[in-house]
Amino acid sequence: MEHEVAVGPVNLAARVDDALAVQALAFGLSEDEIAIRRHIVLRHLLCPGACALGATTPDGRLVGFVYGMPNDRTHWWSTVVEPYLRRSGSDDWLDDSFVITELHVHPAHQGRGIGRSLITTITDAAAQPRSILSAIDTESPARGLYRALGYQDLARHVLFPSAPKPYAVMGAPLPLRRG
Repeated sequence: MEHEVAVGPVNLAARVDDALAVQALAFGLSEDEIAIRRHIVLRHLLCPGACALGATTPDGRLVGFVYGMPNDRTHWWSTVVEPYLRRSGSDDWLDDSFVITELHVHPAHQGRGIGRSLITTITDAAAQPRSILSAIDTESPARGLYRALGYQDLARHVLFPSAPKPYAVMGAPLPLRRG
């Protein structure tokens, strides 16, 4: 149950392997993909304003995590999504936004409000007036959660190099919608 899981700050650099194990289960990653993402996560955590939260069980097991940072147009993600956002007239969302870089919950713990708690807690602490993220461009529980929180599609059918499926870029004013 949700109350058995505590959401709070986590030293993601120290727990990167635990976090990637959750992401691998939630997202279906191969060992090679995990190795690549490990370097990416550790590099992201060095960015100014980067922060992370974890969802942990009473025995300290990490069952979910989120991390993000103030968006920077020079970051790889922004350079990929910018042309799609420009086409839809939404590229101003790349400025003064807090980007949710990753949000994952262990499949056995999904549907209990943990993802909602992670994303609302991290964005509540953001200094920026809005938040952006990308999600696989399909109707999924994650996209439903983001919409319920106030995220709207800014661009769809966004193709990332080496990603097999298209993504949607979504944005929401902060604070995120509740209830």
